[in-house]
Amino acid sequence: MTVHTRHAQVDRALAPSPLYAGCLETEIPRAHLGERGIGAELAASIVADELLLDGNARLNLATFCATVGEPVIDALAAGTARVNITNQDEYPASVEIERRLCAIVANLWHAPADYAAVATTGSSEAIQLAVLAARQRYRERGGTGTPNLVYSAAAHPCWDKACRYFDVEPRRLPIPTTPGAPALDPAVVRAAIDEDTIAVAATLGYPSTGILDDVHGLAQMLDRLHRDTGLDVGLHVDAASGGFTVPFSHPELVWDFGLERVVSINASGHKYAGAPLGLGFVAWRHDELLPDHLCFDVNLLGGQPVKSFSLTFSRPAAPIIAAYTTMLRLGREGYTSLVAHEHEVAALVAEAVVRHGFTLWGDGRQLPLVAFSLPVASRRSWGLEHLSAKLREKGWQLPVYALPPGAEDVLVARVTCRAGLSADLAHRLIADLDAAVAALDAHEGGHPDAPIEGFHQA
Repeated sequence: MTVHTRHAQVDRALAPSPLYAGCLETEIPRAHLGERGIGAELAASIVADELLLDGNARLNLATFCATVGEPVIDALAAGTARVNITNQDEYPASVEIERRLCAIVANLWHAPADYAAVATTGSSEAIQLAVLAARQRYRERGGTGTPNLVYSAAAHPCWDKACRYFDVEPRRLPIPTTPGAPALDPAVVRAAIDEDTIAVAATLGYPSTGILDDVHGLAQMLDRLHRDTGLDVGLHVDAASGGFTVPFSHPELVWDFGLERVVSINASGHKYAGAPLGLGFVAWRHDELLPDHLCFDVNLLGGQPVKSFSLTFSRPAAPIIAAYTTMLRLGREGYTSLVAHEHEVAALVAEAVVRHGFTLWGDGRQLPLVAFSLPVASRRSWGLEHLSAKLREKGWQLPVYALPPGAEDVLVARVTCRAGLSADLAHRLIADLDAAVAALDAHEGGHPDAPIEGFHQA
């Protein structure tokens, strides 16, 4: 979560509109509790005014998170927002739905019958749990050095966080400078492995480009390494985005527990699976791969002790209820159709981007995401940051960021084509893109600085 410090504006009182506030007899402080309360409607109106400055989530081209849901499912889930799913004694039906949801996910990824799976608050927690389990397995098999983890510099920042928090050496490999190339070269990965390597992390859809790692090729390399040297290194697949797209868009691709070398997989339920924010999954091939030493038997809320493995405790049932209901609603056929539409939208956007002479780093064929940069030899007097600022005039939030080490001198923009970006909206985006490029090209003289605002990779 964001670290907040004191801001100068906290000393100013709130100033709600007299239209609904009337004549207030007391001052409403901004950042400390007032001596007296106010009516619920007034409080809600004040906060609603504050939220007007937030961008429209449907027009956010940066986020992977689901921005739309079916009203009847959202209403059902909202009714469980105050249900603490950690309380298995009080809410057994919700817990049973969580168990079924984990079973659906494990089945989707071809897990064997003795799998272990945990629902989490998102892929960041799921990845941290996977790293903790890998580090503990390393210790239990006698490892005494500094454990290390091999992954691409293009991986989500939560991998760096997990390494820093859990005293694991990060071995971040630079990405190739060729657009469209997988981030992890098996030969380069092999050179980075030693007896203290606890895992290799592949990514099924990098947040910066949408490119999939060659999980099958990495697994074969690790199998050869085991035969040649005896080093038995597990493969984790970060399928935060691809875990709920690739099974439907590329069913022939072998990347999951169908590969013996894959030890664990994570994914986000609140991305392409369509659940509201606050849901992820991590699954292990066999339950023995989740060390008992890391699990707790909890009965704090009453009932029989239950086995728990998490970085949190109390969690709302709402995203779990929404995800399970959505999976019942869509089925395999529904997800296949939805993901196909997302890829069709990505193809529309990619075609428009190429028409304007941009270089594609992600064309939307692997993950439904389009990433593009200005050509190296571009003669345009403006940059992607100007394009982003121009599109923001129409409400679109286009992220612009530098690629990870290895290609860090390249600025790219990203359009994430999720369910909230329909084909109709995509045509509006393309029309606004056409107009923005035409206006920037027609502008004579220099362009003012347009600072690049940070966008989270999720």
